[in-house]
Amino acid sequence: MSQIAVMEQQLDAIKEEAKKAFKNASDLSQLDQERVKYLGKKGALTEVLKGVGKLSPEDRPAIGKIVNKVKDDLDRTFKISQAVMKDKLGLLRIEAERVDVTMPGRVTSRGYKHPVQNGLDELTAIFTQMGFDIAQGPEIEDEFHNFDALNIPPEHPARAMHDTFFLKEFTDRPMVLRTHTSPVQIRAMQRFLKEGNEPPLAVVAPGRVYRCDYDMTHSPMFHQVEVFKVDRDVSLANLKGVLKHFLSAYFGKELPIRLRPSYFPFTEPSAEVDIGCVLCDGKGCRVCKQTGWIEVLGSGMIHPNVLKSVGIDSDTYSGFAFGLGVERMVMLKQGIPDLRLFFENDVRFLGRMGS
Repeated sequence: MSQIAVMEQQLDAIKEEAKKAFKNASDLSQLDQERVKYLGKKGALTEVLKGVGKLSPEDRPAIGKIVNKVKDDLDRTFKISQAVMKDKLGLLRIEAERVDVTMPGRVTSRGYKHPVQNGLDELTAIFTQMGFDIAQGPEIEDEFHNFDALNIPPEHPARAMHDTFFLKEFTDRPMVLRTHTSPVQIRAMQRFLKEGNEPPLAVVAPGRVYRCDYDMTHSPMFHQVEVFKVDRDVSLANLKGVLKHFLSAYFGKELPIRLRPSYFPFTEPSAEVDIGCVLCDGKGCRVCKQTGWIEVLGSGMIHPNVLKSVGIDSDTYSGFAFGLGVERMVMLKQGIPDLRLFFENDVRFLGRMGS
């Protein structure tokens, strides 16, 4: 048998073998591997062509035509197999992604705004409607803004390690996680005066605060709202009028209030504010300890030393201030027995109490 006849047999065998491999490929990746195996630079067809150099010059054109015909035939077969496979895979994907529109929809859980955030929004909204501006300040404070400017002396218990989180990494000056939102009062007055303004100034300052405490009524991180006003001739009567309106608006009904003498370093005179128990309407219950009254916040007239610390003339201007715990107000309004429920991420509680 002549050399050219042998090569023709080899080419026919390669063609049939390649067509069968293209047809039986399981996916596009395997199909492409088979193409490289037979039609690639190092493929079976190329190996046959290496023997062309052994043929006589007159036989080479003939075998070249045969090789080109086989190559064109295999290219066409490969493309047909590729197109068929793509169509098949497309149909499989369509079938897999088919949606039965008659099936009921998936039930998804609804998200809720946290009850504490609801309380913050509701409280600040009441005060902004009364003409107070919202102000905020840093949660990491220096001792001047957190204590000194608020007339809290160095020996005061609030400055002790067991009450306050001190931050050791600040070495140039003592820094703390603020223990109340009252530092915003100082910063707001400083900023107000620096801009060349003069009182009146009325501010509500909501935010997070931190203290070393944790039980059913205390948390190491909680939220406060600080409210203050500075102007000429501000009196306790103004304070009581604002408190009366705010507390009735928040609890949705007219409430009796009373101011009991107390002591805070940053106010003078100072007063604890009680409201008629919202749970028993003043008749006496477990929550109000049968007294008919519940303490809700601390208040008073801004101490002259606080005004002086920011450069406000305490002989000309006076002011009132009060601060309240947001969680406590929400607990009273919603009848929540344990403060820790706010931080335990129980979706049943959040879904029932959120909005």
